[in-house]
Amino acid sequence: MTGELRAALAEALPDRPFTLRLWDGSSLPPTNGHAGPTFDLTTPVALGHILRAPSQLGVGRAYVSGGIDVDDMDAALALIAQWSPPPIDNRVKAKIAKGAVKAGALRHVPRVPEMELRPTGARHSILRDKRAVTHHYNLSNEFFSLFLDESMTYSCAVWSRGAQTLEEAQATKLELVCTKLGLQPGMRVLDVGCGWGAFALHAAREHGVHVTGITLSEPQAQLARDRAAAAGLADQVDIRVMDYREIAGEQFDAIASIGMVEHVGSVNIDAYMAKLASLLAPGGKLLNHGIARLRVGEAEAGPFSERYVFPDAAPLHLSRIQTAIERAGLHTRHVEDFPDDYARTLLEWQHRFEANLDRARALGGDERVRVWRIYLRVSRQGFESGFLSVYQVRAERAR
Repeated sequence: MTGELRAALAEALPDRPFTLRLWDGSSLPPTNGHAGPTFDLTTPVALGHILRAPSQLGVGRAYVSGGIDVDDMDAALALIAQWSPPPIDNRVKAKIAKGAVKAGALRHVPRVPEMELRPTGARHSILRDKRAVTHHYNLSNEFFSLFLDESMTYSCAVWSRGAQTLEEAQATKLELVCTKLGLQPGMRVLDVGCGWGAFALHAAREHGVHVTGITLSEPQAQLARDRAAAAGLADQVDIRVMDYREIAGEQFDAIASIGMVEHVGSVNIDAYMAKLASLLAPGGKLLNHGIARLRVGEAEAGPFSERYVFPDAAPLHLSRIQTAIERAGLHTRHVEDFPDDYARTLLEWQHRFEANLDRARALGGDERVRVWRIYLRVSRQGFESGFLSVYQVRAERAR
């Protein structure tokens, strides 16, 4: 049943630096003299996904649902990053579609993976943002502990100042943020997107400040509160489940926004920075730590990330973030980027995750494990290829 499909695929891909194996055991061997990775189509349903959504989304659905497997994920992603498939004319596309249908690709309507989220409502409204953020974060806290360091810091570690372990590199980053903010005992600090409380606990313990942390994830908030209590810092660390737009009537001497700006979006970046500026006391400092795109003209995020990793999240260009900071009336005093540090952080997370795949499947399911294996690797490629960087920007409000 797959003979016609194999012939059409062979015509469409005359130069193949990989093996393509079909569900009946037949295959198309590589044509470049090298073995390369092997892509397995484990079921005709995989082609059903691709025919119904002939883009990155269809391929993503096929992969997440288990219809596509690879024997060497790193080799496969390296190949995808550098290999340019030939253009396929409509005649050959029709032959592939015909062969796929004959092989059973459309015999059943393929099930959209449970992991896929398509948020509804106004983009970056409070309700939609909460749904999008909790889609990623509201797993068991143990799932994230499988690859994060002991502090549960889910952002770029700083290795370039001499750290040798992930724990050291994350402690270096947390202390660097405190130093840039000039924290002194008794200061009031806001931690926007506080996660599991790593920065809040470090700042309170090491610098004697009072930290208010906000997150949209209740599991994160509860663990952060428990950790603060266990460390004897409950009176210095206040963790709330709330949106940044809901804070009112308070002022802070310093604000840390670590890994938060990526979730704000271009539609709200001006309002976000204006809100943070309004919460700063005169002379107060803001440290914005976030991923930024480097290339102009490319999409903010692909459909795979939009549906499976960070719905509605998209890194903006540094220039756009800076414009928002300036429009908010803040004075930028220092800018520093850490692309190599983030690439190394993601590699460390990848190694730790790969060492705990069985437990990850038990906690999050096979679909989520498939997503995370891709997400950690592709994110690292983004920093290694010059598509992304991560910046720390320190700005101040006038006295």
